[in-house]
Amino acid sequence: MRLFLEPGLGSSFSELLGRCEPGLLPRFAVEGAEGAAHPAGPPPGAEAPHGTTILALQYRDGVVIAGDRQATEGYQVAHRRIEKVFKTDDHSAIAIAGAAGPCLEMAKLYQTELAHYEKLEGVVLSLEGKANKLAQMIRMNLPAALQGLVVIPIFVGYDLRGDGGKIFKYDVTGGRYEEIDFYATGSGGKDARGTLKRIFRPGFDEAEALRAAAEALVDAAEEDVGTAGPDFVRGIFPTVKLVRRDGITDVPDARVREVCQQVVEARRRAA
Repeated sequence: MRLFLEPGLGSSFSELLGRCEPGLLPRFAVEGAEGAAHPAGPPPGAEAPHGTTILALQYRDGVVIAGDRQATEGYQVAHRRIEKVFKTDDHSAIAIAGAAGPCLEMAKLYQTELAHYEKLEGVVLSLEGKANKLAQMIRMNLPAALQGLVVIPIFVGYDLRGDGGKIFKYDVTGGRYEEIDFYATGSGGKDARGTLKRIFRPGFDEAEALRAAAEALVDAAEEDVGTAGPDFVRGIFPTVKLVRRDGITDVPDARVREVCQQVVEARRRAA
């Protein structure tokens, strides 16, 4: 409790944890500390599991954020049901592509950072503040990224001040950029962006936005070996969330399956 009263501590949970229990911090969060060793990265010949394609697009009521469920190790499937899309608070969400371990650690720490700030300050961090905080965390991961443990997120949120849904992308150095309309990244990101560029229209309703996200992920899976398409045999489908003024909604698997089935059936008829 005494640490909370120290002057200059601020509202950062990472800083607090670094002072009282530094061993509990994720590896990337201690890289910037004075005297900290740089990560060794995976041993020679080893492959760290990597998450693949994630995307976000604006629609009439907010933002759709989605990702496939596969993680790969080189040319092998490491996980078929990995989660890449996370609710970070009541009006924002994050999707992660890159080295799976650091990605998951960053997503969990980011969730805690936002909750810690709100409890300490008594107010929710602004959407711009949330985006900037994530940029700072990515910058902390730069030493690990230079050795192959890259974390590249998409951050989305609903701006309650009246600007609606927003999409932010990042580079490996922590550079933060706001995107208009849509964005996709990961190993199949280029293919997904190409699809969204072709079919996106401002003012999509919810059904149209979900269909566009499914089209983009299916196209990415067709062109990128690291991206998984809908798996009707195992019942594995993309994770999709809606970020709106009234909060975050998880799109049920049954609805995602239905939309993916429509995409596949349309292509079968057109073949």
